[in-house]
Amino acid sequence: MATVDEARIARVLQVLGEGHPGSQLLVTDSWSIYYLTGFYAEMGERFSGLLLSDGERPVIFDNALFPIDEYDNADVVLFSDTDDLAGVLMARIDPERPLGIDAQMRSGFLLPLQERRAAASFFLGSYAVARTRAIKDQRERELMRRASQINDQVMAQLPSLVHAGVTEREVASRLSGLYKELGCDGFSFPPIVSFGANAADPHHEPDDTVLGDNQVVLFDIGGQYRDYCSDMTRTFFWGEPDEESARIYDVVRRANEAAAAMVRPGVRFCDIDRCARDIIEQAGYGPYFTHRLGHSIGMQDHEPGDVSLSNTAVVEPGMTFSIEPGIYLPGRTGVRIEDLVLVGEEGVEVLNSYTHEPVRLDA
Repeated sequence: MATVDEARIARVLQVLGEGHPGSQLLVTDSWSIYYLTGFYAEMGERFSGLLLSDGERPVIFDNALFPIDEYDNADVVLFSDTDDLAGVLMARIDPERPLGIDAQMRSGFLLPLQERRAAASFFLGSYAVARTRAIKDQRERELMRRASQINDQVMAQLPSLVHAGVTEREVASRLSGLYKELGCDGFSFPPIVSFGANAADPHHEPDDTVLGDNQVVLFDIGGQYRDYCSDMTRTFFWGEPDEESARIYDVVRRANEAAAAMVRPGVRFCDIDRCARDIIEQAGYGPYFTHRLGHSIGMQDHEPGDVSLSNTAVVEPGMTFSIEPGIYLPGRTGVRIEDLVLVGEEGVEVLNSYTHEPVRLDA
């Protein structure tokens, strides 16, 4: 018999109550349901949900096509494709209380509830689960550390895969085996392997580009270890870097290290981004740093919350997020250096140890 995580659910309800007293919450994001209940299924177009309300047993809604255990501290409501889903949900939703929904809920599921006035009102309640998931407990912190240790080991093996005549796709095809050999279930995200001018595209997908002389080689990689993700980027040189590539590498390295050094409880995310951005702007490359400084990470590679100029929230112990400044010169070259950080009670722990020093792969 399965058990929902009562401590996590209590925290979600506490956070929900601070913003919307007396409300209830319908969670539909698969990873959030898994985080709170241990039940995970790829539903595709079908519905699954978790209804949370103070003083009531959690209710897990599951399509009967997806096997689920009985729970000793939650109710399981099974339904089929031919059932009236809105009616199934309304049988457990309190119509006199506001209902929070998460950002992942499809309009096709939400609109019938609104049209039939299933709740007193509706509001976006994602923040309650997001804030709870953002603070990693001790077990989660250890898993994040181990995932990043494995990522360091994989990165250390990548130089051996790079040689004259190799393509980005050929290098990327070798990565899955490396992660599985070290205990990962698979990738956190499809790996990025970029040669030369392709590195100017932050989300370049590996293709049949052949490695050329005197090019940058950028790897953005991550593996999933026991449900927790790693994510790291390093930029190498194949041959002698030109003067500008060497210069922007140094700027990006300094931006990464300065931003990571200022991470501690109470610091605003926007100020961490500003720290890195100032260094890049002062070097004359401000227009070529085209994305936020970082993103939250845990069971998913990108979780709610980021390190950006628009995020005025403060850093709290237990949070994990990336620090990944970059400079991208279209049609020419690009450099990004990314680490994950874990916030401690007083300071920061950088989870990646692979060198920031420029490395020539053909040396």
